[in-house]
Amino acid sequence: MIRRTIHEWQHIAYGESKNKIPASHADQIAAEARASKLSGNNGERVLEHGRKGLRARGVVGVIASSGCQLEILPKIESANESTSEDDVDHATLRYRLVHMLSVARDIKIDVRAITQLSWQRDTILELLIRIFCNKLIEALRYGMSQQYIDHEEDLPTLRGHLDVLRQFSVLAVSPHKLACKYDARSPDITLNQVMRAAIGKLSRIAQAPDNQRALRELRFAYADISDVAPVSLQWDLIVLDRTNTRWRELLSLARLFLGNRHQQTNIGSIDGYALLFEMNILFEEYVGRLLTRALAGSNLRVSAQGGHRNCLFEGDTGRFRTRPDLIIRRGSRVDLLIDTKWKHIKGTNDPKWGVSQADIYQLMAYSQLYDCPNVMLLYPHHRDLPSDPVLQRYSIAKPNADENLIIATVDVTEPIWKTAAYLKDLVLCIPDRAIAA
Repeated sequence: MIRRTIHEWQHIAYGESKNKIPASHADQIAAEARASKLSGNNGERVLEHGRKGLRARGVVGVIASSGCQLEILPKIESANESTSEDDVDHATLRYRLVHMLSVARDIKIDVRAITQLSWQRDTILELLIRIFCNKLIEALRYGMSQQYIDHEEDLPTLRGHLDVLRQFSVLAVSPHKLACKYDARSPDITLNQVMRAAIGKLSRIAQAPDNQRALRELRFAYADISDVAPVSLQWDLIVLDRTNTRWRELLSLARLFLGNRHQQTNIGSIDGYALLFEMNILFEEYVGRLLTRALAGSNLRVSAQGGHRNCLFEGDTGRFRTRPDLIIRRGSRVDLLIDTKWKHIKGTNDPKWGVSQADIYQLMAYSQLYDCPNVMLLYPHHRDLPSDPVLQRYSIAKPNADENLIIATVDVTEPIWKTAAYLKDLVLCIPDRAIAA
């Protein structure tokens, strides 16, 4: 199996050396990327398939084809790192990506249970498979989840209660049988069918020997559960309550492997797989989740991808609906709108921080539509910026206006508690801390 690892927005040339990818395998990898739902209308939102090589875009994860895997890692940098981009340790980037996923998808991950060798040796896909297997094995120690299921069966003795209508119509000529209706506890429920589907899928793509061994054991444990195709799983029937909350995180992981954005694709004779994450979306989910935690108990609440107000109206029909990433409300009033951008802004030598003019216009429109005096563009911090997070306020439309546009950064490599505290302080203290341009 050929394995190559690159960073987002990085180029890998065709060739046979260890830092290149064979052209025939690159064609297969590009075909898998185009089959992903994240590939966009032109088919190149994941990978650009060029004449001399492949170039990653703002989507990370693993793309696999027959005999080859391409891992794309995000450029998650700490402000204190001094190494160049190419020298950033892949193990560190995998660790940071798992950290962001754990927050965004509310999955508790004990990173100490994953050895340093695993971070260095395995792809992000193998690491997530290992986390899933470990959590599922631990959950099964407390028993497989069961529920009461309704049964209708013709039996020689009464069980439950009698189905009178069926007894005196269909079974009228068979008095030795009784039409019984009863319920019985069974493990063959949707939750366990989801687990079996995830095990089956991962068994076909796992490469690490310890993952293959764990999945074989899990397949045996779920042998009596109905084998339901992933597209036929009835996720809406799963009910989590106090008796089965330990399965919540496992369901989140199963969705990563079986959900709409992360699917196995089959192109011709090539059996491939793509587990991909759009970093813009992941960054938004990460910030939104931490802000929700940080502001719990206050009089502020966070709404993600809400609003839905229209820019224009044609008669009574709205056009160009808006959807700010994060809305901070105090009661019915909108206090702050945040648009998260997974981009690298420039340093202090650029008075505009290299921010896109289109992003500025978008935030100014949000300010007017939502009658919100403060709007923010939030970027990840990186090593080319000053050591402290950026916090810059600009008055909108005129000097010393009450309406402000704030450009800020957040260091996603910090511990969860520290990042949450920083975001809370950022939201609560913007008027006091922002520095006029």
